[in-house]
Amino acid sequence: MYTVYGLPMTRTFRVLWALEEMGQPYEFVKAPPQSPEARAVNLSGKVPVLKDGDTLITDSTAILTYLADKHSQLTAPPGSLARAKQDAMMHLVLDELDAVLWTASRHSFILPEDQRIPAIKDSLRWEFSRNINRLAESVEGPFAMGEEMTITDIILTHCLNWAFSAKFPIESEVLLAYGKRMRARDTFQRVAALAKQ
Repeated sequence: MYTVYGLPMTRTFRVLWALEEMGQPYEFVKAPPQSPEARAVNLSGKVPVLKDGDTLITDSTAILTYLADKHSQLTAPPGSLARAKQDAMMHLVLDELDAVLWTASRHSFILPEDQRIPAIKDSLRWEFSRNINRLAESVEGPFAMGEEMTITDIILTHCLNWAFSAKFPIESEVLLAYGKRMRARDTFQRVAALAKQ
């Protein structure tokens, strides 16, 4: 059984959702970022952390890729052209949405107050809007990669939710409808319920 350390309102949500989608059993240990519990499993204090046997794996994308490859779920086969396209789309989401949202968060409440530049958020909102409208043109079907759900959908949906909570506008009807479909999944709802406990 896997053990997941983190909090559902962080990128830990991605890992919990993937495990729910795969039907894999796991133990969840609440460990806020930078807490003693988080530092005990990751020197940086960042979450999520996945424990598989005696091995600790950090970084949500690395964890998702590991789980998808190990269980042959939520992914195209390694070495295939479909996998190359999936990885390209996943990295596009990470570079153009996740990175922008993370920078905004850092300048909102993560960096020491004297290192924050609140005015940068206007530029980040502009960049996010440009990026998300361009990304909307790449969604190929009910899921980001077409007819099958992949780990890319987990990351993209998490970024859409993050944008909403950070007050980054999403004007694309395609992505608004996509996000609504993804949030309606039972697996997503189970993790969302866990976040409220």
